[in-house]
Amino acid sequence: NDYARFFVLETVARVPYFAYLSVMHLQETFGARGPEFTERMRVHYAEADNELHHLLIMESLGGNASAVDRMVARSMAFGYYWYVVGVYLVSQQAAYHLSELIEDHAYHTYDAFLKSHGDELKQLPVPEVARTYYEDD
Repeated sequence: NDYARFFVLETVARVPYFAYLSVMHLQETFGARGPEFTERMRVHYAEADNELHHLLIMESLGGNASAVDRMVARSMAFGYYWYVVGVYLVSQQAAYHLSELIEDHAYHTYDAFLKSHGDELKQLPVPEVARTYYEDD
């Protein structure tokens, strides 16, 4: 099921932003502050929020219907979270590059899906969560 695969992808895609924020909150606790630091935290929060809405859209399309898919997504997210925390602590640049690779994979996955199913998708109603997020902002 494509939507189940997308559900897993979106669950994992959110993880880096949580990991970055976790590390940044720890750094902030130890004194790392300033306008640039605060702005970077805000950007990462906005990125996590954006990924949340992608995830909610996949859920509304039935991507999380299977308990197995939910378990796979959550297990991958848990392991990936700690991996990204470790990478971010050592090298923010490497962590950002890793995130770019995930986003690039997501882009190509969705692009291929749209090319093969675009006409079908145009016949479906827009999920309410997508309408609310994209039209109200």
